[in-house]
Amino acid sequence: MKKLFVFFLFVSAHFFAQIKTQPQQDLARDPYFNTPQSGATAEKVKLIHSDFFQKTPDKYNGNPFFSGNVQFAHQGSVLTADEVIFYQDQNFVRALGNVRLQNADGSVITSGEMEYDGNTQKGIARKKVLLSDPGQTIQTETLYYDRLSNKAYFNTGGTITKDGNVMYTKSATYDLNSRMIDFTGNVKIDNPEYTVEGVNIIQNQNTNTATFNGPTTITNKKNPGNLIYTENGTYNMNSKEVYLKKNSRIHYNGKLLTGDDMYFNQITGFGTAKGNVTLRDPKENRYMKGGYAEIYEKKDSAMITDKPYAVKILEKDSMYFSADRILAFQKPDVQNPLEKKSFLRAYRKARMFKSNIQLRADSLSFNETDGVMHLLGSPIAWSGEKQVTGNKIEAYFDTKNEYIDSLRVIGDAFAISKADSLNMKDEFNQVKGKLMAVYYDKNEVKLAKVIGNAQAITYADDQNENTKEVERIGVSLSTCGTIEAEFEDRKVQIISCNIGANVDTYPMSLISREQRFFPDFNWNTKDRLRSWRDIFVDSPNYPEIKYESNNELYDAAQKAVDAQKAKEEAKKPKRVRK
Repeated sequence: MKKLFVFFLFVSAHFFAQIKTQPQQDLARDPYFNTPQSGATAEKVKLIHSDFFQKTPDKYNGNPFFSGNVQFAHQGSVLTADEVIFYQDQNFVRALGNVRLQNADGSVITSGEMEYDGNTQKGIARKKVLLSDPGQTIQTETLYYDRLSNKAYFNTGGTITKDGNVMYTKSATYDLNSRMIDFTGNVKIDNPEYTVEGVNIIQNQNTNTATFNGPTTITNKKNPGNLIYTENGTYNMNSKEVYLKKNSRIHYNGKLLTGDDMYFNQITGFGTAKGNVTLRDPKENRYMKGGYAEIYEKKDSAMITDKPYAVKILEKDSMYFSADRILAFQKPDVQNPLEKKSFLRAYRKARMFKSNIQLRADSLSFNETDGVMHLLGSPIAWSGEKQVTGNKIEAYFDTKNEYIDSLRVIGDAFAISKADSLNMKDEFNQVKGKLMAVYYDKNEVKLAKVIGNAQAITYADDQNENTKEVERIGVSLSTCGTIEAEFEDRKVQIISCNIGANVDTYPMSLISREQRFFPDFNWNTKDRLRSWRDIFVDSPNYPEIKYESNNELYDAAQKAVDAQKAKEEAKKPKRVRK
């Protein structure tokens, strides 16, 4: 390739001394040749062979021409053609018909016509030009070559074929020294596996890498929905690795990954993104954000870290997730292998906010398809003025109607409900046991079933027949094997207490504040998520709500008892020591 258009014609002085070679008219040359000459004397061309030599006034403006097995040579390059016209004074040749240039580096150019200026060392090949270089071919209608800069280019459209890749472009410049090709104008690279389209692609033929400048798309032929877009990046065509630097997107399996700095391997399906990362999943109506992400196309999974969070958009509400690390993946349905189920997992400091329920745990796993969520590591759930804790919590959602269906608490289950959310008294209904199931009706807690060492502290109210106002009548302490507690109108009523049942109800005057709380009672208002933005912090650290102690009746009763005891003591006869 280094002597792509090098063909000089040198005719011996003895030969031309016998004929007149002066043209009758000046040669009309392409403006491409209009380059100032250097001070050095240009080397002349050399004739190797021709069957005929002619010079007629009515052909080629009277310039001499050679025909029949014509061959010229210069510095190891050999030009053959049906006919060659020589413009001796201008050191310029023009070859016509079946033109073939064999270069010393092994490259071959064939075309219908060729022109070469020995002074400027520039050449032009026209009409069905084909350049065959080791490992590749270039086809175009007009090819320009500058021997001094060792560059060739075309601007009439062309194709380049190499290693199964076919490149189409409006124009291209080929640097023979560096073996770099600069494609511009509607560039397309066609491969059995993918298609690359862009406005400016620079390809290194040595390393088989491409640099993208401007909007560029790489499309998977088997799955056109899987594509890569960037406005600045590099692509290794051997390893199928792409590095994306500006306004980039990776589309895979119906998902969309964006970020400031991205990488993707088309063979393994592994990709990364750094800085302002967003992973969108339209099918699941979910997007994830963070500072760093990894995707695994073949496993259909992704991981996001560096302050990650996820948002599942629902028609009536949305679910917000955060943790130190969030994973999203799909796997075949056991019942129907043709269908896939979607999962979301959050590890370390997992948080979930929804307007009607808020969750906090060390880790969280959510089956988005079935609406089942598992929480481990000191889980806690808030819903309205109710709180549920345990060793493990399973939350079940009605994905169709976007309701909470139920909670299942395993180990040290403890449910707390404000007895009256309209006041600030420290009165709380409490139910606890080994296992608990909490059932909702349109996002409101309606029933709790407790199994194993079931205990309850509930406040009992009644309506005053005269005033028609609800009055507190006492507190019930229940101990059973199983308990069913019904939640209605800010009240909790024990509707079932079985297996070793023991229920005692005390009026407010006969039960102390300490007796109205289980030893492990913890109404957590400091860590509760009150806004979706609270998912980003370890704890919102809200001020603890201060409740008013409701111990007046008991204190008054105790005071009366103490007074009565004092009276009785006073009535007793005093003992006199004799």
